[in-house]
Amino acid sequence: MIYLQLFLSFLKIGLFGFGGGLAIFSLIQHEIEVHGWMTQEEFVDILAVSQVTPGPIGINCATYVGYTATGNVWGSLLATVAIVIPSLVIMLSICKVYFVIRSRFQRNIYFQNTMHTLRLSVLGMIGAAALLLIRPMGQPSVSFIDWKSWVIFSVVCILTLVPMFIKKSANLLQSALNVISHPITLIVLAGVAGYLIYQ
Repeated sequence: MIYLQLFLSFLKIGLFGFGGGLAIFSLIQHEIEVHGWMTQEEFVDILAVSQVTPGPIGINCATYVGYTATGNVWGSLLATVAIVIPSLVIMLSICKVYFVIRSRFQRNIYFQNTMHTLRLSVLGMIGAAALLLIRPMGQPSVSFIDWKSWVIFSVVCILTLVPMFIKKSANLLQSALNVISHPITLIVLAGVAGYLIYQ
């Protein structure tokens, strides 16, 4: 029964989790709470490991959740395949259509506006996932220890958002912001700051 639940849950997450990565953590957390696969502390640990492990964050998280929920490799394999299936089917279909009519999309203002709107909605989903990890319902925070944690979180948010609102150019400031706001750079900087503050 747990294998069917895993498959259906991660198939649903793969189908409706637009934005991937951090944007789908709130959906994964919801499924974990509904089925009681693990504790909040275990989920936070899995979240951290998924971010530093090579590969897509959402797939890494699905693999770890599947293994933790079932206790074997088959659960991790099932969850991983389930989360990938919708994206694979959708992207192959879209690519087929896009290559047929790509000349229409290249300069289509409505298509560009849609992409910009989707980017903003993904930011909202990432914010929702962060809020769920900051203060789980009915529980004290397991991720945010004190005000210093909030400072680190706020700096990372600012560094993530600032490049989106600066006009694209080839100048040195834009290049520096692109390097600093890269997810890997932010993870390393936040980790170093956390280590130096809380050691």
